[in-house]
Amino acid sequence: MSLIRLENVSVSYGANRALSGVTCLIEGGAVGLLGLNGAGKSTLLKTLLGFLRPDSGTVELFGLRLPRHALRVRQRLGYMPERDVVSPKVSAVSFLSYCGCLLGMSRVDAMERAHEVLDYVGLGSNRYGKMETYSAGARQRVKFAQSLIHDPQLLLLDEPTTGLDPGGRVEMLQLIRGLAVGRKVAVLFSSHLLPDIEHVCDRVIMLHEGKVVQDSRVEDLTARREGVYEVQVRDHREGFARRLIEAGYSWRAQANGCILVTQPDERNERALFEMACAEGTQIRHFRTVRRSLEEAFLRAIGKE
Repeated sequence: MSLIRLENVSVSYGANRALSGVTCLIEGGAVGLLGLNGAGKSTLLKTLLGFLRPDSGTVELFGLRLPRHALRVRQRLGYMPERDVVSPKVSAVSFLSYCGCLLGMSRVDAMERAHEVLDYVGLGSNRYGKMETYSAGARQRVKFAQSLIHDPQLLLLDEPTTGLDPGGRVEMLQLIRGLAVGRKVAVLFSSHLLPDIEHVCDRVIMLHEGKVVQDSRVEDLTARREGVYEVQVRDHREGFARRLIEAGYSWRAQANGCILVTQPDERNERALFEMACAEGTQIRHFRTVRRSLEEAFLRAIGKE
């Protein structure tokens, strides 16, 4: 049984089509939902939650058809919305224990669970203060914690790193990756930030103008570029570059001081080291270049 099954799903807001013929199957792991703002990512998540009813198509989660079984589905998944949905006048502990009670926990169990998930997301003693005093990063942690309060099988995360500083962003991504890999919680991670998707996800579904334009493993999208190398020589860079041109190679400088070398045919990599030696220098840095997720995304939306 698949966790999520969408078949030819279309959703509209009045005359505006937000999703158009979306079909995909998710059976587990960490899956990225990537697209520009307005691509339909949040609409897709709200459709999976049963908040929006599709114009056409089939939506199933855990083998249960939506919208008929929306309440049963929500009991088994956690949702972290992009926007703040918490009361500024209550504390994080009070909010999370209230969420636990709504899900059927006793007050004692809900309070205990609230502290467990707040510890997990790294919210310290300010959990007792009113949330109107929290930083944007702390509010993000509270939203993430509430999505975990009932130990869900599936997490729907909508832009979870919004408002976080660089350190907090890395911590959040590590927490999400830890859930997916260590605790085997399925994650659907919606973002327009390619590095976040690449850090957390094994698979990515790309949306553009409401349509799925790519559905592949991240590893496949960022495959090795045959015959393209990043090279840095100790010195004599101009002479080395001149030898590359004479031998039929192409190259261009990079901001990090390396040069990007493309070999013209099936030559052995050893030829680059021999040219450096002939120029009286050494190669200090050498690596095969891989395609970036950004290249794959731009190619998928027709903007390569």
